[in-house]
Amino acid sequence: MTQRLVHASNGQFSVRVVRNQWGIPSASEAKILKLKPRQRAIIREVELLCHGQVWVCARSIIPHGTLTGRLRRFKNIGDKPLGALLFKHPNMVRGPLQVTCLIQQPSLQQHWARRSVFYLDGKGILVTEVFMPPMATISPQDV
Repeated sequence: MTQRLVHASNGQFSVRVVRNQWGIPSASEAKILKLKPRQRAIIREVELLCHGQVWVCARSIIPHGTLTGRLRRFKNIGDKPLGALLFKHPNMVRGPLQVTCLIQQPSLQQHWARRSVFYLDGKGILVTEVFMPPMATISPQDV
């Protein structure tokens, strides 16, 4: 998706890191990653911007056990797009997509979201993406 956002924005793409720190994933996130309760992970929250507007809000959960060997580099990737790194990994396997429509309170605005686990050398990273209103203005083939 990152490459498509870069294309759709005519190269006016950036990543703004909102949070990148150790924390406790939600119960739902821990369950999909098969983590023990209260197991810590890197929680990375970013905004993907096109032309300075937030098009996608993303949250990634990188368990402590994933951050070994060559995967240690995922601990702090700064403002690099995580997706670009995931898809470059030679042994990446993407798990099934889960899709939902979120209702923002109190405005009742709808946002589509998806999440999936990316397995790198058999170790999981959960990525959740929420698509913001500017995404509705572009052609589906662009993204």
